[in-house]
Amino acid sequence: MNNTTVDSHALAERYIGPNGSPKVRFLLLVGFLSVFGSLCIDMYLPALPKISQNLHASASAIQLSLTMCLIGLAAGQIIYGVISDSLGRRRPLIAGLTLFIVASLCCSTAHSAVLLASFRFFQGLGGAAGIVISRAIVRDLFEGYQAARVFSLLMLVTGCGPVLAPQIGAELLLLTSWRGVFVTLAVCGTILLTLAITRVPETLHGDLRTDLGFRPAFKAMRRVGTSIVFLQHAIATSLGFGAVFAYIAGASFAIENIYHASAQEFGLLFALNACGMITASQVSARIVRRVGAQRLMTGGLVGIATSTVTLLVVVLTHFGGLSAIVICMFATMTSNGFVGPNAMALSLQGFPEVAGSASALLGLAQFGLGAAIAPIVGIRGSKDIFPMALVMAGMGVGALVARVTLSSRAKRVAAEHARVAHAPMTLAPSLAGEVQAAQIPLVGETG
Repeated sequence: MNNTTVDSHALAERYIGPNGSPKVRFLLLVGFLSVFGSLCIDMYLPALPKISQNLHASASAIQLSLTMCLIGLAAGQIIYGVISDSLGRRRPLIAGLTLFIVASLCCSTAHSAVLLASFRFFQGLGGAAGIVISRAIVRDLFEGYQAARVFSLLMLVTGCGPVLAPQIGAELLLLTSWRGVFVTLAVCGTILLTLAITRVPETLHGDLRTDLGFRPAFKAMRRVGTSIVFLQHAIATSLGFGAVFAYIAGASFAIENIYHASAQEFGLLFALNACGMITASQVSARIVRRVGAQRLMTGGLVGIATSTVTLLVVVLTHFGGLSAIVICMFATMTSNGFVGPNAMALSLQGFPEVAGSASALLGLAQFGLGAAIAPIVGIRGSKDIFPMALVMAGMGVGALVARVTLSSRAKRVAAEHARVAHAPMTLAPSLAGEVQAAQIPLVGETG
């Protein structure tokens, strides 16, 4: 299949079952492409203390490499999202994967914290292509509750990243140095590049493509970024992800340095938490049509807020020790399994012609916030867990407050739009698009 022609019938035959659900081959293909976030972030987490020692750098300086990776992931999603809306999905994806491979090899040669952070930026910049384009591919082919279900099912594949990546990283440290972890990432990138070249079709119809240039890109971004339909879900889920990123940035130092666990034990605990997230996402996939994506997302945010506040209390009172901390972290990650897939589907709903840009803005909000959070977590050194707990609680409560506040505003906007819904073409284009998005409820939604 070439880059400019999309055969809808062939795509349907190849990837979509007779009931409109995705085939297993589609879930595996897109899932492997979207696993880059976990590969970039999670595989080297068990090595952070060793990198700090080897490069003679502080915990905060090494966490800067995580920050730079997150900045690259955030910026890359904007770049690839806009380009893929114009040129299609395949070519930007292949270019990004190639950059990821080269940057991973460069990371393995870094001899200072500054060089490592610089190379990690380009690693994230390349890896962003897989994240944003895999989301856009799903939006190209699915809508409504089916899209929410697909994103939940994808968690079964992408969730293997946080389960396996830290454990693989920990086991690699028994065989090689932390540099070998980045060589392994380059090998993984090569495998995914091969899959992209040989298996990923073009899914964006020519009549849905936008003009490439600053003005069309800015117009698309403004349309999505000013829509309350998008913002009510994107802001809340980004703050929720902020709590998860705080956990990612601080957990290895806390568990290994404060509670004296090994890198392998940390990998197992991280995998346990990821299993909770996967399980929650699969429960969500089964009940989303009946319960509704809105309710599932809100319930997940309540869980994140409750568990992170409990974690802060545990840290302040020293109640329960490591066991209590692990339970709170498990509850946070599990709750995120209800938030992530449903928020993604709800955020992209109503923007079929700029799905790449919408996906990019969502990724920018999530990973940009994560980049800002990572160094804060380590601000008091590698043996103080309080900053991590405080940031997690702040993000968790903020996510729930944003959800409640913006959802109320969205309902008022929807009620106003309903009065003019009989003639949406008389509205300004951006407002008409928002009316359309507001009028596409997912199955099981009310209000």
